Amino acid sequence: MSGILRFVGYVLAALLTVIVLGAAGLWIRSSQTLSRRFPAEYPSVSVHSDSASVARGAHLASAVLNCTLCHGADLGGAVYMDAGPMGVVAGANLTTGRGGVGASRSDEDLVRAIRYGIGKDSTSLILMPSEVFVHITDEDLGAVLAYIRQLPPVDREVPRSRFGVLGRLMLGAGKFNILPAPKTQHLAPVAAVASAPTAQYGKYLADVSGCHGCHGYGLSGGRVAGPPDLPPASNITPTGIGNWTEEDFARALRTGKRRDGSTINPFMPIETFAGMTDEEVRALWLYLRSVPPKEFGNK
Repeated sequence: MSGILRFVGYVLAALLTVIVLGAAGLWIRSSQTLSRRFPAEYPSVSVHSDSASVARGAHLASAVLNCTLCHGADLGGAVYMDAGPMGVVAGANLTTGRGGVGASRSDEDLVRAIRYGIGKDSTSLILMPSEVFVHITDEDLGAVLAYIRQLPPVDREVPRSRFGVLGRLMLGAGKFNILPAPKTQHLAPVAAVASAPTAQYGKYLADVSGCHGCHGYGLSGGRVAGPPDLPPASNITPTGIGNWTEEDFARALRTGKRRDGSTINPFMPIETFAGMTDEEVRALWLYLRSVPPKEFGNK
């Protein structure tokens, strides 16, 4: 009997050793990923402080780019997600107040952070949607920076985004792909797009507002990355909303109500998109009418 117990003990010890070594390997790999440095030099953008540029930047930040979702309504910072062992994701305080980064970041620093997901220390930020924001034109990015520069100071200390133990292990295993910098290195900023009620401008708005992140690059909807109970995104190609009118679409975007009166899941940032202008809503509508029809889930 003692021999059997001894054997079982050896097996358990061996299994524990394998688990510990595996976890150590994943931890080391995640450390290498987090410490990776990215290029520090990127093309700068012109920042104009005139009232029109600031107003344009304010509109983009609040109604198109959804900056307030993570950084707070006043852009003074907020905790977006505290997932315990997975980690904490927080939007930085962008103002010059106590705890803010506004005074310590140059325009070039902000361009790298927004467009490429790279922090001041040249490592990747966490969960910054730069693979979306890389598509912002220089003119619009300059307007956003102009708006950030004139924000009133907000005194708010916000924790830095960080991975928890489980998050680190998943990152090391390649199962927690929320670092933006590796995704933006092969992407180039887009050329200027005229702000007009056209399908071309609608595509630009869809690109920079992150529609493809949930609805898929083909916009046919389906499962969204996140908790398993998160409802699937709708099919917004002509197959999914082909019987909608432009008025139906505008009402859905601004009130969160579908054509049949049902409520769109709150995960859809209706409060943000409700601030879009009539021109922007029409441009988005024309773009969605122009994309190829696809069956649901065929992203």
